[in-house]
Amino acid sequence: MEPRGYRMVISTQQDFVTTSALAERQLYAWLTNKRYDTSALDEGRNEIAPNVTLDQDSASGRRGAYTRWRMRETPTATSGTWQSTLVVRADHRDDHRRTWVQVDVEHRPASVDQIPTRANTPAIARLLLDALEARDGLADVKAKPAFIEPDDVTEVIEELCDAERRLPIVVASVPFGVDPDTWAESTVEKAYRYLPGLAVLYVLSPEAQPRFNQALEFHPVFGGGIRTYLPGIDPAWKPDAQRHPVMSRRTIEANVGKAASTLASLPQRLAQRQPLPGVLDSLPIQRTRPRPQVHGSELQKLVHENTTLNEMLSEAEQTEASQASRISDLSAELDKTERNANGLLGENEELYDQLQSAQRQIRYLQEQLAGAGQYEAAYATSLGPEISYPETFADLLGRLGELPHVTFTGKEKVTRDLDSQSVDNWLRVAWDALLALNDYAQASSEGTAGGDFLSWCKAEESRTHPFPAAKVAMRESATVAASEKLRRERILPVPPEVHPDGEIFMQAHLRIGSGNTIAPRLYFYDDGPKTGRLYIGYLGPHMRNTLT
Repeated sequence: MEPRGYRMVISTQQDFVTTSALAERQLYAWLTNKRYDTSALDEGRNEIAPNVTLDQDSASGRRGAYTRWRMRETPTATSGTWQSTLVVRADHRDDHRRTWVQVDVEHRPASVDQIPTRANTPAIARLLLDALEARDGLADVKAKPAFIEPDDVTEVIEELCDAERRLPIVVASVPFGVDPDTWAESTVEKAYRYLPGLAVLYVLSPEAQPRFNQALEFHPVFGGGIRTYLPGIDPAWKPDAQRHPVMSRRTIEANVGKAASTLASLPQRLAQRQPLPGVLDSLPIQRTRPRPQVHGSELQKLVHENTTLNEMLSEAEQTEASQASRISDLSAELDKTERNANGLLGENEELYDQLQSAQRQIRYLQEQLAGAGQYEAAYATSLGPEISYPETFADLLGRLGELPHVTFTGKEKVTRDLDSQSVDNWLRVAWDALLALNDYAQASSEGTAGGDFLSWCKAEESRTHPFPAAKVAMRESATVAASEKLRRERILPVPPEVHPDGEIFMQAHLRIGSGNTIAPRLYFYDDGPKTGRLYIGYLGPHMRNTLT
């Protein structure tokens, strides 16, 4: 079913008091622009215009604080009701010390046989994004797209691979020979019309495009096209590219209004289906009582209260119908997902096996052809010895003795715990990574590596045990390196002969997997020129990498 409601969920490092004040200011500006009365708003129910109410409630305590506003607009008896909700929420137990902001807009029909009208991006969302320092994981969330310049590519790749990312990242490319600023203003901003608050928005500058597409070998964007990168991207996994749709320049220019609606459909659906962060999901149901009428006779007061209670009963019925429809949609999606899940996981593992096997075959044949000119070797079927993969991560730790040039210094329990969390092909990727690191470590100790591990993966020397270069990051992002807390997590153990302190800052890491909050990483330190070995300081779930 096509998404109907609008939902924006963002966070900010600004404190609760500051965020609440900014949000309230933008709310009043929005209401004033709609010509609603904001002169005497208070807790409870406020009548701000004919057939328009604004309910406000708030609380604070050991579990943090929240302020919530809910506006209901019912133009006519048959038009249904537009309900808009704004929540500002902070929880003292959140280690990241974030303040969360949520905006919901939905249409509730007057009768159950009517289809809700689709909600577009409300003006309040744009006002909030302009006023707040809004973030989604590592990324800034703005109402208008930002340009990706060459120096920004590494940071954007980190944002794409961030395990805590909730929002899609939408990247528009610039056609060859077109002025980037003109293209952004005349086409991209129109195509992004319904996306503020639903996605992180970028325009890829022509100068940054080669570097960006080289890093995302299987997920490129070019020629004026727009690509939507969903959370859980695996840049080195070719079949994963099918999850991240591309819209061509031709489609965009044929009807930019229709293109804008299509681009927003997937992010809008994701926003509606994705579970809320715990601090927002734990809020109590809003049960606002009307403020009593202080003027008039007792009969008039009773009539007023009876009218208000009937209105609240009607609201409850609408809410019940809306929730029933949502539960029905979610049940249908869950049933479809469960039917496909086992087949998809098996397909992913099979595709990974095929990719690794094909790479070994190609490089084996190249070696033969480069030898004695034996062209018949191009059709050889022998690929050398097959790789025997570990059955569990505990088994992987037990087989490290097979890798004479690699030493594991990390916490074995952290690695073993991956067995209870592992999905897809993480174990195979981890073993392929260790085999490639062992080959590289040997060359490094002998002085024949010719560069770092990333260079090794791109060179012919890695042909025995290839590993995707797109899964290799030799440095952490500037955000991580500058944060004392995040940097401390990556100071990992090494023998005293490597460093007198018995630990060292390890930046180089491999992306073993993605797709959920675990997204395992392997951190290593090459000390081949000195001690002749490579040290694995960590193999476990993705470390924290957002600002805290």
